[in-house]
Amino acid sequence: MTNCIFCAIVAGTAPSVRVSETEATYAFMDIAPGNDGHLLVIPKRHSTDLLDIDAQDLTAVTLEAQRIARAVVGDLDADGVNLLNCCGADAWQTVFHFHLHVIPRYADRDRDRLRLPWQPGVPGDRQVMTDFADRLSVALG
Repeated sequence: MTNCIFCAIVAGTAPSVRVSETEATYAFMDIAPGNDGHLLVIPKRHSTDLLDIDAQDLTAVTLEAQRIARAVVGDLDADGVNLLNCCGADAWQTVFHFHLHVIPRYADRDRDRLRLPWQPGVPGDRQVMTDFADRLSVALG
């Protein structure tokens, strides 16, 4: 893909700090990490986002992210891990090549810079949830 920084990283024409590589995936450290150890897992084949990615590539990326998450918890002494995908500019996607963020999380708030953008445990409007569920059920057939 022309002008895609992640495609250039896969091709070796742009720098990266490599973590792992499989036949279908490439994982490297995020240059603007949310926490220490934050990395990205991408498919080698270009796809724009979650709506565009081939099922085989999505599976490969997800399985590699899981493998890396286990190492993050086991070897980086993280207390947990977030997997994050941003699909579309309004959902914070800034590089339009599908990628999963693997973000180590730490109980020690001095080590963990991330904060939730919403309040878990605050109930949503039941009617709104029902309306959205009905619409999605119809759309999914």
